[in-house]
Amino acid sequence: MSTVKAAGKAENLWTSNPKYRGVKLFWGQVTKAWNIIIRQKGTKYRCGENTYLGKDWTLHAAIDGVVKFSKKKITKFNGRVYLTTFAHVVPNAA
Repeated sequence: MSTVKAAGKAENLWTSNPKYRGVKLFWGQVTKAWNIIIRQKGTKYRCGENTYLGKDWTLHAAIDGVVKFSKKKITKFNGRVYLTTFAHVVPNAA
């Protein structure tokens, strides 16, 4: 009999922590100033009216209001045209 217990092979033990990226507030939802609208890596979504971009590409609301999204064609420096989504915060009417 063995005096030492056999050990298994350890895999997938060194994973990184989740970043919880994505859209946090969707179309028509009410937001307050400084709230996070989108957490992203890079500029998949761009800043529209009353929003600003954080240091880590996070889109924040600059004012209290309602979240809206729009799409617009953007021409890059190399002449290619891309369809880009913009996030806006529209002031509340009430």
